[in-house]
Amino acid sequence: MSRYVQLVFALGLFTGIACIKWPDGPAPPAKLTNTFDLQKLRTIGSAITKARAEKRLPGGVLWVEHNGVHYTRAYGKACVEPIHILAQRDTIYDAASLTKVVATTSAVLLLHERGKLTINNPVKKYLPEFTGDGRGAVTLRHLLTHTSGLRPDISLDGWNGHAECIAKCVAEKLRSKPGEQFKYSDINFQLLDEIIRRVTGQRLDVFCEKEIFGPLKMTDTGYNPPAAKHNRVAPTTVTNGKALLGIVHDPRARKTEGVAGHAGLFTTAPDLARYARMLLQEGELDGVRLFKTETVKLMTTVQTPAALSARRGLGWDIDTGYSSPRGEKNGTQFPLGSFGHTGFTGPSIWIDPHSQTFVIFLCNRVHPTEKGPSVIPLRRTIGTLAAEAVKGFDFDDVPDALPGRHGSPK
Repeated sequence: MSRYVQLVFALGLFTGIACIKWPDGPAPPAKLTNTFDLQKLRTIGSAITKARAEKRLPGGVLWVEHNGVHYTRAYGKACVEPIHILAQRDTIYDAASLTKVVATTSAVLLLHERGKLTINNPVKKYLPEFTGDGRGAVTLRHLLTHTSGLRPDISLDGWNGHAECIAKCVAEKLRSKPGEQFKYSDINFQLLDEIIRRVTGQRLDVFCEKEIFGPLKMTDTGYNPPAAKHNRVAPTTVTNGKALLGIVHDPRARKTEGVAGHAGLFTTAPDLARYARMLLQEGELDGVRLFKTETVKLMTTVQTPAALSARRGLGWDIDTGYSSPRGEKNGTQFPLGSFGHTGFTGPSIWIDPHSQTFVIFLCNRVHPTEKGPSVIPLRRTIGTLAAEAVKGFDFDDVPDALPGRHGSPK
């Protein structure tokens, strides 16, 4: 047999083998196929793969859950520099501004529920130095809804450590009257962090571990993950050839030893799923009651003034320019009355009480660099497909989530 014939034969054999349809593995459980359109969930994977090819992110972890049935998958890499490491379902990610809702808002509302503070009280009751030039009218509610009138951030210059950070924050002048405008601000949550510390006598990370993460068995959630877990932590930005690993990405939180009210939390998709499930179950999970039902409703329903077009709960986003995880406006969207949050490093969570559904996507879009294209389009796509994947629920036919406020959600 000539070498040419041998080559043709070999190629034909290879092609034939390649065309054999190998089984994809065991059939998915009936409860999964009865709950979700699996093709829609696979399309989410395709969208993530496309976003990876566009250098929007190295990879990530998806969790979609409806009525207690969940679908979860890891995609791509958790790390690409200095070495390649695959993302895993329990990869620990820098949660960035998800800190505001999972840690700080939770802590404030627990203290409110227990009578240790009141959200309608002025900030100056807890931080007496926060006064003058109209600051005395700012309440904790204003901080939680981003309607305080404070600007987005303090400068990075001229301070170091938590005490100096708070000194800068309390000296900030208002840019608008309290309640007049929605302006997303990290300063609001830095002030809430200090209020929690003064009311409890504990640092925020200590209080949250004892009162929130511990009771909910969120075993991989907390600030400054220990070195023993660094092999599961997704790094963020690479600087001078070294990636931030187990160190908060946010530069202001980095200057306060990794613990802050606006950023610093690390978490996993399974842990966040436990938190979301607790909220859908109105404050209780596995026999542990964290919040009263009315406290959950207070957090997750509209608390901004009716005159404002931006709609926020306490900490939580409902309907603003930050609401991309709800889905595409010209497609299926989670309805008004759903809520969630996003973070600068890429993570997002969106929770819908109407359908008992939530979608979590964790990623480190700032690795290896912050200069890649935005992940906002991907968040919208994930939200849309997650809603479309839920079988047996009509997202166009839900009760008016905001009666008497802003019209129906559709």
